[in-house]
Amino acid sequence: MKNLSSKLFGGLVVVLLGSLLYFTVFSDGLGKAPAVTITAPDGSTINLEKPLKPILVNFWATSCPGCISEMPDMAKMKQTLGDRFEIVAVSMNYDPKEQVEKFIAANPYPFIFTMDTDGAIAKAFGDILLTPTSFLIAPNGNIVYQKVGIIDFEPVTERIKQLSPQL
Repeated sequence: MKNLSSKLFGGLVVVLLGSLLYFTVFSDGLGKAPAVTITAPDGSTINLEKPLKPILVNFWATSCPGCISEMPDMAKMKQTLGDRFEIVAVSMNYDPKEQVEKFIAANPYPFIFTMDTDGAIAKAFGDILLTPTSFLIAPNGNIVYQKVGIIDFEPVTERIKQLSPQL
């Protein structure tokens, strides 16, 4: 009986270690991007489920100090990496449209700004309520970075470089 318990415990440990290895090494573990299409100001569309290049999706609000403080750093990252990736800044549905438009006009950052007026984009990403919340989506549609709070710029920059080495 004791020998059987030891074998079962050993088997359980092997299964748990194998699962941990799979989810940390072989799987991105953060899931797939939702089937959301964003329309850029120039009329082009971006399918977040299958983007052509890495996309950093940033949920923000004009009333969020952290959101506003990280935008200049996001702009610097965009200027440094150029066309290797895109930034989609999604304003929350509770943010008054006029306030968002005024902020965007006063801060011409190199992002694609979109207003989530009905909350559908936030819902598609798992009912986002807190800002800032960011997701980095790989060209294969996998979410490879997710953070509630200010972006960790150094690792995100390195990850974008890994995802777009040809550019």
